[in-house]
Amino acid sequence: MKVELLHINDCPNWEEAAARLRDALNATGHSDADIVLRLLRTSEEAAGVQFAGSPTLTLDDEDLVPSEGKTTDLACRIYLTPNGLAGLPTTDQLVEAITARGY
Repeated sequence: MKVELLHINDCPNWEEAAARLRDALNATGHSDADIVLRLLRTSEEAAGVQFAGSPTLTLDDEDLVPSEGKTTDLACRIYLTPNGLAGLPTTDQLVEAITARGY
């Protein structure tokens, strides 16, 4: 299981996203999974990964919460959550996404 959090330096949500991702991994029985925090500094770095804005959470190189597609723009990301638009997904959304992938 390869888990990554792709983010930019100016993103105010990546640290909370990491905490929610950890909670979701724990809730799905994957407390031993490492989360790789990858800071993207250039558009070229963003082009080389499944980046859809910061933060992007991936499992085995696939976006856990798929969106309209990847971008090379070093910008924040907006997620549709049960409570409306937000800068990161809910823990429940992450649990559902991990479970849906058979983990």
